[in-house]
Parts: sequence; structure tokens; C-alpha cells
Amino acid sequence: MADDQLWGVMRRRKGGDHTLSALKSIRAARPDGAPIYVILDNLSANKTPAIRRWAARNKVELCLTPTSASWANPIEAQFGPLDTFTMANSNHPNHTILAREMQKYLRWRNANARHPDVLAAQRRERARVRSERQHRWGRPRTKAA
Repeated sequence: MADDQLWGVMRRRKGGDHTLSALKSIRAARPDGAPIYVILDNLSANKTPAIRRWAARNKVELCLTPTSASWANPIEAQFGPLDTFTMANSNHPNHTILAREMQKYLRWRNANARHPDVLAAQRRERARVRSERQHRWGRPRTKAA
């Protein structure tokens, strides 16, 4: 996040083994042993006993967002541009081609993280996600009368 660089791996299915593999690659990218905080959605595959044991031994703190709280996950703002630039109005013949397009977008996006189109798409997605819960960052929730 600090370098504003994204990476992704597409899999045929979601599973704890894939989550653990991703966490290990994140830990390997930061070999100095400093604590790492990883924000994950509340998917059961993200919190298996094997993942929790590994994270505890390797100074990785799992920060699970509450159910239906996508507004609390900062990475959600990146999915709007990913969708806009790779999937919107497209007709990819298969998942392999879609995966290639997503990887191509991520390479372009990492080279152009401050591009006005990327920033505008991120703003739109943040607004869309926040509106799901009528929540505005930095403001307390108003109580219904």
C-alpha cells in the first residue's frame, strides 16, 4: 500500500490454501520481520486454523472486516477501476483471457497509479461502496429519529 502497487492472482476457486499462499508471499516481500497487518474480508477461507497459526508465528495480524462492511476495506476502491478497465463492456471468451487482461491492467495501473482516469474511478467506487451503508468517512453515524 505504501508504494501504491497492486498485484493479484486469479484462481479457479477460493480456498484457505490460496489465502495462506498469498500471506506467505506478502511475508516474503517483507523479510525484515516487522509486523504486517493484512485486511481481509470475513470469508471463512481467510481464517482457517492453519492460517491463524501461521499468522501468529510469523507476525502477521489478520484484520477481518465485519460481514457486509466492504466500506471498511480500503482495497475495495481498487475494484471499481479494475472492473471499469477490464470487464465493463467486454466479452472475454474465457477466464484465461480475462486473467491476462487483469494482469495487463495491473501492470499499467502500477506504472500510472496517479492517472486521472484511475483516480476518478477510485473516487466513484469509494462513493458507491460507502453509499451501500450510507456511511461517510470521518463522520459519525446519525441516529434515526
